Amino acid sequence: MATKRLLAVDLGASGGKCFVGEFERDHFSLREIHRFSHEGTSFYLPGRTGELSERMYWDDVFIYRNIVEGLRTYRREFGSHLDSIGIDTWGADGHFMTPDGEMLGKIHCYRDHRLDDMVRVIKERIDPRLMYQITGIHFQPFNMSNQLHWFVKNRADLLRPGCFFLPVPTVFYFYLGGVKQVDSSWASVTQLMDARTKTWSTEILKQLDIPPAIMPGIVEPGAVLGELSKPLAESIGINRAVLVAAAAHDTASAFAAAPVADPDEALIISSGTWSLIGKLIPQAITTEAAMAAGISNEGGVGNVRFLKNCMGTWIVQELRRVWRNADGKEMKWSEADELTASAPAFTAFIDPDDPGFYNPANMETAIADYCRKTGQQVPSERRIFLRLVYESLALKYRRVNEQISAVCGKITKVVHIVGGGSRNEMLNQFTADALGYPVLAGPEEATAVGNLMVQAKGMGLVRSNDHALALIKKAFPIKEYRPSDRKLWDSAYKRFCDITV
Repeated sequence: MATKRLLAVDLGASGGKCFVGEFERDHFSLREIHRFSHEGTSFYLPGRTGELSERMYWDDVFIYRNIVEGLRTYRREFGSHLDSIGIDTWGADGHFMTPDGEMLGKIHCYRDHRLDDMVRVIKERIDPRLMYQITGIHFQPFNMSNQLHWFVKNRADLLRPGCFFLPVPTVFYFYLGGVKQVDSSWASVTQLMDARTKTWSTEILKQLDIPPAIMPGIVEPGAVLGELSKPLAESIGINRAVLVAAAAHDTASAFAAAPVADPDEALIISSGTWSLIGKLIPQAITTEAAMAAGISNEGGVGNVRFLKNCMGTWIVQELRRVWRNADGKEMKWSEADELTASAPAFTAFIDPDDPGFYNPANMETAIADYCRKTGQQVPSERRIFLRLVYESLALKYRRVNEQISAVCGKITKVVHIVGGGSRNEMLNQFTADALGYPVLAGPEEATAVGNLMVQAKGMGLVRSNDHALALIKKAFPIKEYRPSDRKLWDSAYKRFCDITV
């Protein structure tokens, strides 16, 4: 087989990356060619009453410009022929467009405070149990069910005939080639898709006053969506590469790259800004127990991700932001790791998913307030703040594993950590210690790897999920962490549960 080159555009909530995947016979390699940082920006703007409110927006023009720069880099380094492009993103947010292709305002960030009370609003409009039975998705402030209902109730004057909604990954497919579809992995997390039929639920859309006509078509991961527009391709100097539906939800792509031997025994953690903790199962589980535990059934690649969406290193990122503002310089991750290692163990605990940590003005203050509220000693040093966050994350993983295993009846024997967090050696070791199972870390760029494998499968370059995993295991080293200090961590877990329940 002649070498085929595919481009993965991996867009997270704090940055974006472009990778080239090369496929030749039974060989696969990955190379990063472009990286950039981005974040939501807060505006403080008056509404019609004159009252100021905070609005958080993404800069989609900046992100698009960087995707184009990634394509230009590809042309310079690999030449003018590219076989396909796939895009994955975070699992919320989107853009409204007019029939003429004009943007209807800015893209709200999923942490925007307009959504703070929307879970309650949605539950008052539709029976929560029915919604869970249909979608299999747990209630979260950022769900698209909340966002679209908010829009039709508060910005209905903008929604003129012919306007349509584009989920975040589709926004960039649309900019590249006029695509209006989204794949089922991303659609599944909206709390608007029927988990069994993989179509938009007409019942839920009706209850939430969301016009069905604005919704994009749903396709399977790996579907060919179109091709790069002619004028854009010509301006870059490459061919009209095929646009392929990756598993556009970044977690779906990351889980697809986890080198799992036995899905029944494996817990997978996609570790980054969020910690997505779950197992791969064949069909959605929407029992009372699953709903009570807050577990979601997200669409995967030939399977279902039975998982909980938990806070991840967002808390540490926000601590670094607070300290950057105070110091006038960024604390390097290596410095943060050294501080964490030097701190005393188990001084205090937080529940990483406490609402107070979702989007506070000052994360250090939020942690201090939580410690006071729960009768714990307030950290006096930065290193203690860092350590208590990482220890609390590992202990939260243990609790979530117990909940998931109890509901699906599959006992964990090994933990796979994929994504950027897989290079965090301290958190990996804490996870092994807290859960008492070996941790296999890698690949680090699991989302991009999964994105490329789904593209390759859609292009006929990869025969099956098993074939893809064989290529992944051959291409990337996996580091193992063995559990230790079990008694100390068992004691800490008891304290954690007492404090955070």
